[in-house]
Amino acid sequence: MSRPTSDVRAFEAHATDADLDDLHARLAAARLPEPETVQGAAPGPDRWAQGVPLADLVELADYWRTGYDWRSFEKRLDRIGQFRTTIDGLGIHFLHRVSTREDATPLVMTHGWPGSVAEFVDVVDELADPQDPAAPAFHVVTPSLPGFGYSDKPTATGWGIEKTATAWVQLMGRLGYDRFLAHGGDWGSNVTTVLGGRFPAHVQGIHTTVGHAPPGLSTDGLTAVERAWAEETRHFWRQRAAYAKQQATRPQTIGYALVDSPVGLLAWILDKFAEWSDTEDGPFETISRDRVLDNVTLYWLTRTGASAARIYYESHDSLDPELRVDVPSAITVYPRDIEKYPRPWSRERYRRIVRWNAPEAGGHFPSLEVPGPFVTDLREGLAAVLAAQR
Repeated sequence: MSRPTSDVRAFEAHATDADLDDLHARLAAARLPEPETVQGAAPGPDRWAQGVPLADLVELADYWRTGYDWRSFEKRLDRIGQFRTTIDGLGIHFLHRVSTREDATPLVMTHGWPGSVAEFVDVVDELADPQDPAAPAFHVVTPSLPGFGYSDKPTATGWGIEKTATAWVQLMGRLGYDRFLAHGGDWGSNVTTVLGGRFPAHVQGIHTTVGHAPPGLSTDGLTAVERAWAEETRHFWRQRAAYAKQQATRPQTIGYALVDSPVGLLAWILDKFAEWSDTEDGPFETISRDRVLDNVTLYWLTRTGASAARIYYESHDSLDPELRVDVPSAITVYPRDIEKYPRPWSRERYRRIVRWNAPEAGGHFPSLEVPGPFVTDLREGLAAVLAAQR
């Protein structure tokens, strides 16, 4: 391991009181639509059939204005350790939790949309310094994607998944980590796949919650469960992905609403936490209100609703169909995730799958929904990856 460079600077998150006062004033003055026409439906998915129910939105917006404590989250980020560096002209923000264990392995964890580094604040300490001395330990690096959170907003096109993966290799090198592991879900899974496929000299192996299959594979020979996964994934992209089409084609247009209206931003993001979580009647069956609001408030205060949406413009359907990953790979398919690819399909891209897991619970945000099982699964997956190196 080489020594870290001096190009990395400590960073502290601190919103001004004026920004918080403005947020509260906008929430108090919000103009809301009439209730959905399925109002009164029994608890369950049908209640959310037209999007976020008005009553749920009003209740959460009121809590955001009167009860939620952003300062607590700022302190939590600072305790983990926040830093910034500039790569290819763009400022990149990241959390860096250094393990006390001498045998710890560097690990870069990449979030997606509509997430942020807030997805990982509940798991980094246990990953870095596990209570069980027999468990593997990691030096955890969690960057904010370009245009997200406290990373800079790109001012020109080009910051897609390939360039981001290249930047992560430079980032890890600056921290002294010439060889490292990588994990990601959502867009993070795309970046992680590129890391494993393009940079085997630096990436020891990967863990991802999406085993991206190349296009055009046949369903012949698949089990009934695998066929169901394939059909669910196809249905998602055909029937439930209007948000992605909007952000991939007109991110600037939706961006005005996301940057100007906190209620609009809250509804846009809450809708995905509700639909993509392993719950029946809203995300708060498994995820705390505070953690969802940590994430939404980070978007609001950094004014990144538009810039984060542009990752779809840059990268939608951009994963190279010819890219193959030859480093050891661990793949976990959560039952309520939005993309679930059959193992035979994933094997066509990830050619050294050393561990495949399909837990009984969890959705698109496992580090928030099932943090304990998520940590266990990630450890076991990365342990299998490391064992394959020997």
